Amino acid sequence: MKVILNENVEHVGKLGDIVEVKAGFARNYLLPKKLALQPTKHNVDTLKFKKLKALKKLELEKLSAVELKKKLEEITLTIKKKAGETDTLFGSVTAMEIESKLAEMGITIERKKFHLEEPIKKLGNYVCKIRLVEDIEADLKIEVTRDTEGEGEEVEKVHDTSAT
Repeated sequence: MKVILNENVEHVGKLGDIVEVKAGFARNYLLPKKLALQPTKHNVDTLKFKKLKALKKLELEKLSAVELKKKLEEITLTIKKKAGETDTLFGSVTAMEIESKLAEMGITIERKKFHLEEPIKKLGNYVCKIRLVEDIEADLKIEVTRDTEGEGEEVEKVHDTSAT
């Protein structure tokens, strides 16, 4: 079944594209959610204008994304985590933590745009790819260091109890 996409649909196509999809997918998903329209002459003409507006908006987003990319690639995000003797973290660094650290710095990015090659489970330096817009990605440097807060207090408590 041929439909015209009303929005960008991942793995299907972009706004204004006329694509061939299975009838059930169109009937049960794309059409009810207004992600696609029947390919009538009126709908084709309407979506041409919508596509032009979307292209202009995308150009503006790309300009701001380039600025954000420069800003992100200049900083190194330091995250303190508790770790064992072999530098293995108790847990891992999550996209949620990275998102909140960036928010503290005044940078708001959705965590679904973060892409880590592998989960961060050890101390060290890592690179997180952030997909800002279609073809613009930023490399955010992340340094995971040992959280020493509270470790000294625990050692003192151990010595105090053994002295009594």
